[in-house]
Amino acid sequence: MSSSLAERLIAERHRQFVGRKLELELFESALAAAGFPFHVLHIFGPGGVGKTSLLKQFSRICHLSKIQSIYVDARNIEPTSESFISTLQLLMGLNAADSPLQVLAAQPSRHIILLDTYETLSPLDEWLREVFLPQLRENTLSVIAGRHSPSSTWQTDPGWQALTQLLPLRNLSPEESQTYLTRRAVPETQHQAVLDFTHGYPLALSLVADVLAQGQDICFQPEASPNVVKTLLEKFVQDVPTPAHRMALEACALARLTTEAVLTEMLALADVHELFEWLRGLSFIESGQLGIFPHDLAREVLIADLRWRNPDWYTELHQRARTYYTKRLGQTHGQQQHRVLFDYIFLHRDNPAVRPRFTWQENSSLLTDRLQETDKPAILRMVAEYEGEESAQLAAHWLARQPQGVLVLRDAQQQPAGFLLMVALHQARSEDLNADPGALAAWRYLQTHAPLRQHEGATLFRFWMARDSYQAVSPTQSLIFINFVQHHQHTTGPAFTFYACASPDFWAAMFAYADLARLPEADFEVGGRQYGVYGHDWRVVSPTAWQELLAQREIAASAQVSAPSQMIEPLLVLSQPEFIAAVKDALRYFGRTDKLRNNPLLRSRLVVERVPAHGSAERVTTLQAVVKEAVESLQSSPREEKLYRALYRTYLHPAPTQEQAAELLDLPFSTFRRHLKVGTTRVADILWQQEIQ
Repeated sequence: MSSSLAERLIAERHRQFVGRKLELELFESALAAAGFPFHVLHIFGPGGVGKTSLLKQFSRICHLSKIQSIYVDARNIEPTSESFISTLQLLMGLNAADSPLQVLAAQPSRHIILLDTYETLSPLDEWLREVFLPQLRENTLSVIAGRHSPSSTWQTDPGWQALTQLLPLRNLSPEESQTYLTRRAVPETQHQAVLDFTHGYPLALSLVADVLAQGQDICFQPEASPNVVKTLLEKFVQDVPTPAHRMALEACALARLTTEAVLTEMLALADVHELFEWLRGLSFIESGQLGIFPHDLAREVLIADLRWRNPDWYTELHQRARTYYTKRLGQTHGQQQHRVLFDYIFLHRDNPAVRPRFTWQENSSLLTDRLQETDKPAILRMVAEYEGEESAQLAAHWLARQPQGVLVLRDAQQQPAGFLLMVALHQARSEDLNADPGALAAWRYLQTHAPLRQHEGATLFRFWMARDSYQAVSPTQSLIFINFVQHHQHTTGPAFTFYACASPDFWAAMFAYADLARLPEADFEVGGRQYGVYGHDWRVVSPTAWQELLAQREIAASAQVSAPSQMIEPLLVLSQPEFIAAVKDALRYFGRTDKLRNNPLLRSRLVVERVPAHGSAERVTTLQAVVKEAVESLQSSPREEKLYRALYRTYLHPAPTQEQAAELLDLPFSTFRRHLKVGTTRVADILWQQEIQ
């Protein structure tokens, strides 16, 4: 009887599988023991190191040993308990009413649960550890494979310490690598060069074999490139069918997640279905719930190659992706907008100032929500744990005073996994500011260096932390930063933003990249703990100019923060009296371009956002236009038309003297002067509102 295709697949995988002798022996000895020596086997290692291949071998061993195994690929399920249970029901052939736990408990035979890609289930880690796994009988062994080592709770809990075996995966040895290359029919004459390049990294070995399978004349030379995977993928990518396929591959490497919609925008093509399906079939492209994405190593290499080979196209792809995400930000809200923001920020991932300060995982069950009364105890416990009781009392104060400024990040169980507390400084009473050293330091900095003008506001990000990792890099911290950005998008006319953090030096490179200045004068101390503060004056570098600045830095290869280009000039922040004086001068010298070149309004938002370039002639013309527009707007009101006529005859088309202007308007000189004064004040007010809104 001929074997099934499934059996042939298993046999072929086994034929090409090499190494992992110790790992296989450990698993086989556990199966052979009278009772499992451990009940959870934690396998961890970087992507491409061979975790999935090892689990497939475990499954084969179970099949040969007549032991039932259940293989679960966590990439295909939502990180919720309901989705996990329903996936088990499907894999076990159960009905929706059947409990997998009860079915397993009713069977006396042994069972093995193989849980792959565990890093995507990090929100479920606590539930699996505390709820699901303890309900399994002793005849069940769970094998968990993921990129990260088990969380500290696994390793500190006395119970799990005794029942868990840790198994980190490393690269293959030179002997194992040679065995693999032989099985893939790689000529022995090339083995040493391949080993020098790959250092036994399984994914790289696989790519080598794929490349060499394309032609016998290909020869790898170690000195050709310092980056093995880069060289391998350069060889591989050269054989894509058409230039359009190459561009699709490059676009896929740049975007966090690629869909047909993303590909359509980035390639400017009407029909990309065939290109998308081709990408989907590549060996180093993975599929997720929201799109496809390259393996980490493949992404790194494709981007490095593109930046070196065609920097102009690299820049153009970034621009197209940025344009698409900017459009989507205006079309989305809530959690969907969070995902789009994450895609937008991912474009900055190539810069080493940003990359280490974010987690770039595809899946996260964290949700941003408003504060509920029941959240307060958990929030205060977080603050007390990481910052002390005195800080917890301050947090309680702001929870009571400005609860609308709190965002809660909820886990899969809807419990607070982190939070963000924003203080609207301009709305706080003096007794509130005096009660909190952090708020008071920020307010004093404003009073000294950047006083708020009428209708302007300032926000202090006073508390932000993750339940399990405080302010360290984590999925929760990354979502908090997403909310930082979203806050600025949703806030009308922000003037100043402060960010307080416990380790200011740790965030220095990334905050400098984001144009957040270190403000030592705003630092403060609570409970013996020091906190550093960063800030941004949105009146000096406006949101529009800020986006342009980050767009420039987005494509920079260096972690060194570049200075703003000539297209981005800090704005001049004028107080209202200074602004009114400048408007009066602009009216007085309306027809004198030589005088207008020195008017401070040329560096105000009123003008700069209309004409970003530094050219004084163009800005003078723009200033004249906005002043004229404000004056002419008075004609629309019958009550103000008389003011327009006085301004028109004095400044826009002036009579030789004001007395003659009054005669032309048939007005007593005192009445004319009153109209002129009121009109000037009205124009200054119109322009001031444009400046601050």
